[in-house]
Amino acid sequence: MKAAVITFPGSNCDRDLAVAFRNAGAEVSMVWHKDTDLPQGVDVVAVPGGFSFGDYLRCGAIAAQSPICAAVKAHAARGGYVMGICNGFQVLTEMGLLPGALMRNAGLKYICKPLSLQVENATSAFTSGWAAGDVVSFPIAHHDGNYTTDAETLARLNGEGRVAFRYTDNPNGSVDDIAGILSENGRVLGMMPHPERAADARLGGSDGARMFETLTGALALV
Repeated sequence: MKAAVITFPGSNCDRDLAVAFRNAGAEVSMVWHKDTDLPQGVDVVAVPGGFSFGDYLRCGAIAAQSPICAAVKAHAARGGYVMGICNGFQVLTEMGLLPGALMRNAGLKYICKPLSLQVENATSAFTSGWAAGDVVSFPIAHHDGNYTTDAETLARLNGEGRVAFRYTDNPNGSVDDIAGILSENGRVLGMMPHPERAADARLGGSDGARMFETLTGALALV
């Protein structure tokens, strides 16, 4: 299975993502934001956390205009897998690959701590290593993680089973406790918590490793 990790100016979790994928057995390529093409045969594109372009304008808005994003959109359009974590989630909403927006935290403060999440959808390639209702622990590290959308979109996300994770103790005011969502075809995941920072027990937690192992295993069979 081949993964591509995008790096923007200000990304700071790109190496963490690459390590998590490699530890799960994936072949990983690092891709600079000014590149115009993804590596041949890539199965999943990962957009990392950090502060792309200093979070100027809106978080993820400038990164979403980078040359590589046209190739990421094309990859998603032909059924490829894409995951965006934290700032990566913000980038995916700005690209239009996922609905909604990530707004300033309700408490107006940056939050960095481990949190419990409930798995809502356990049928996607990202989440099928768990059962619906399982509780996992991933850290968060964000200032603009308040997921917001209109009532119609929220009803559609819930009705179509596209909420991947919910916070058990909502830290940022996200509507309906949403911590992560899926695209209509289940092949694009955006989430604010960091599974790649919980992928090694030596570093404080390993719940996130299951996501990368599950995804790598699923795509290796395709």
